Amino acid sequence: MTATKNNKKNVSLGKPMVAGVAYRAPAGTALPADATSELDDAFACVGFIGSDGITNATDTDTTTETDMGGVTVINEISSYAETYQFIMIETKKESLQARYGDANVTEQEGKISVSHTMPTGESSEWVFEILMTGNRVKRIVIPDATPSEFGDITYNSTTVIGYDVTWAANPDDRIDGATSKEYIAPLGAAAAAALVNTIDKA
Repeated sequence: MTATKNNKKNVSLGKPMVAGVAYRAPAGTALPADATSELDDAFACVGFIGSDGITNATDTDTTTETDMGGVTVINEISSYAETYQFIMIETKKESLQARYGDANVTEQEGKISVSHTMPTGESSEWVFEILMTGNRVKRIVIPDATPSEFGDITYNSTTVIGYDVTWAANPDDRIDGATSKEYIAPLGAAAAAALVNTIDKA
């Protein structure tokens, strides 16, 4: 039996790609199926993400039953949910549409109008491009994301204006019923240059 040894090259920080980290597209857009292929043109970068980065959380409920003698006879996960939370810190059409909904944001000749209304729960797709230590890239694909929670927005002279949204990742048949899917690959110099060029939609 071959033992797998510790390897510090597998320990990684998560940093944004130079061109951006978070990309949003309308529901039904073609999904990437690997870590480095070109994204569909419908994916638009929502801009810089706050210093806390992207938080991926899971929530599970467990059904446990014991018999009359106190012996556990069943212990199974009965529900599972996954969310992604982050703060968009650029004020532009793409980030505002992600926060307030596509139909509520218009832009013409650099002038933006935003209507604050009851969220509709519209579905969208997200792709996160994360540069890992050791010259690797992780791509996280969420085929069906709906907004589930909105953070407060603070306006003052010391806090950056940010749009805090938590997204529920919903099961999707295109990734075999999963809620999201990760792809990880080495990123050579040529691949890195090509990837930066293809995802630079900011």
